[in-house]
Amino acid sequence: MNAANVWFVTGASQGLGLLLTQKLIQEGYRVAATSRKLETLVKEIGPASDQFLPLQVSLTEPASVQQAVAQTIATFGRIDVVVNNAGYGQFGTLEELSDEEARKNFDINVFGSLNVIREVMPHLRNQQSGHIFNIASIGGYTANFAGWGIYCATKFAVAGFTESLAAEAKSFGIHATVVYPGYFRTNFLTQESMATPARRIEAYAEAQASLSAHREDINGNQPGDPAKAVAALITVATTPNPPLHLFLGSDAYGMMQEKMAAVQVDVEAWKDLTLSTDFSTEV
Repeated sequence: MNAANVWFVTGASQGLGLLLTQKLIQEGYRVAATSRKLETLVKEIGPASDQFLPLQVSLTEPASVQQAVAQTIATFGRIDVVVNNAGYGQFGTLEELSDEEARKNFDINVFGSLNVIREVMPHLRNQQSGHIFNIASIGGYTANFAGWGIYCATKFAVAGFTESLAAEAKSFGIHATVVYPGYFRTNFLTQESMATPARRIEAYAEAQASLSAHREDINGNQPGDPAKAVAALITVATTPNPPLHLFLGSDAYGMMQEKMAAVQVDVEAWKDLTLSTDFSTEV
């Protein structure tokens, strides 16, 4: 991996996507970056150049993604690293959220990434190299957060298909990494970046307390430094044996350990019942 490589980054007009794109350009990489609004990319990063290709893309429309990938190949000749970063937070209990609200979150957070993977894989297979980063969340590893069930479910899906992608792409020299960021100090928790349910059920006190905590206490005080997260992604992309699972942030590490310990407790407590469900081998 070197500065001649081409990165394809979705959701690049804000947050980690924006910082990553800016850092990559600073370090001499060529970057195709997507956003729903082209003018936002140009405003934040600059006009198209020999290093930068801003693309207006609707990730839920396969034809739009196909055109963006084709334009990147036509401009830079190849794609080496893909970062499926686009997504948004959807708050709301499972009872509160409508089918439409839940599906919209899956459309962006899950199917948008799948649309990109479907289009880039033929190119990566042809060149027998590449690396796909799918940005999940610590909420894609542990979902013990009242009011975040649908969002966490989308990120669990991202983790699941990344594991399968790694197995499918390995023989072609292509790596896949699912990234589990903890809380990083971006605009992710602002009202503009986080959707809330149209219907609110006051009975869910724990969920409402969680929403208030995220907006009033956690937002602006996240422990994670987004610049360091960006540097970590670039480091992983340049290593010959990158991880399949990448946790970012001390909070993500801690929550991962808690989840593993909790699962182990359940597994061992119910081990006898678990093992009793095989066919009997007794004669």
